[in-house]
Amino acid sequence: MQPQTSPLGLFERWLSLWVALAILAGLALGLIAPGVTTTLAELEFASVNLVVAVLVWAMIYPMMVGVDFASIRDVGHKPKGLVITLVVNWLIKPFTMAALALLFFDWIYADLIPRDLGQQYIAGLILLGAAPCTAMVFVWAQMTKGDPAYTLVQVSVNDLVMIVAFAPIVALLLGVTDIVVPWETLLLSVALYVVIPLVAGALTRRRVIATHGGDAAAVDAFTARLKPWSIIGLLATVVLLFAFQAQTIVANPLLIALIAVPILIQSYAIFAIAYAAAKAWRVPHNIAAPCALIGTSNFFELAVAVAIGLFGLSSGAALATVVGVLVEVPVMLSLVAFANRTRGSFPAT
Repeated sequence: MQPQTSPLGLFERWLSLWVALAILAGLALGLIAPGVTTTLAELEFASVNLVVAVLVWAMIYPMMVGVDFASIRDVGHKPKGLVITLVVNWLIKPFTMAALALLFFDWIYADLIPRDLGQQYIAGLILLGAAPCTAMVFVWAQMTKGDPAYTLVQVSVNDLVMIVAFAPIVALLLGVTDIVVPWETLLLSVALYVVIPLVAGALTRRRVIATHGGDAAAVDAFTARLKPWSIIGLLATVVLLFAFQAQTIVANPLLIALIAVPILIQSYAIFAIAYAAAKAWRVPHNIAAPCALIGTSNFFELAVAVAIGLFGLSSGAALATVVGVLVEVPVMLSLVAFANRTRGSFPAT
């Protein structure tokens, strides 16, 4: 019997390690060459850092090319999984994350973290909670033997909803804190990091398929060639973020752990809600598992980019979003293992 190959590539399998190394590199850069990070921070237009904008585009564009919006027409045949995904992602997850953020940073951590910094960490967590995953969920779905076509539908519909819902939800939840929402910057970030990449990805996908005689498989080969740039964009963004946060982190090494706690609670709670709902509604496991995982995972590229655009590279909000990157892969792997162990509790079809 041939050994099974992991659906995770080298980068995905060791994502937490690469991010940890990028964090160390960023801290070293911020402590050794603070002038360099200051210069990079000044390269911005309309509150959007140009260096980070390029890096985030490098991360997001390959993902958007893989989204097939034509698959949405088949959703009516099996609506349950999509209903659960939309309810959890847009009616539950942003608000539970905001509630946890307020609980920890306004109450539990009140004596540990100054209130002004706490408000920025709350903002970063709100941005994470309002951005459901669009790319890595394909990896998690594959590891749980999920239905790839249905997962694609879920991602495609979420991207469409994100265009119109992300900015209003974030603005509403940030209004709960003491932070003034700069609507112009928020809308610019959504256009820059969601709408434009989606349009560019759709046009590129159409051209690639047409160039290869209608073969949709050519899209996978095309995005595979872009993947190294996506990796570089992610790690370089993390390096920059932690370079600007170096002084704060060195002064308070427990900060990362404190930020991670509400993210961990949110992740496991959201998975439990979606997975239990799918089981109660007798959704097949190949739809139920990706349905729960897509809400648990985050579109951290968008969250990081918007945090930088709204609050700056050196802000607490930006730091909170990048902590989400650090903890996501170990959490998701543990949930994939749980989903696989409980496959027998769901109907097969």
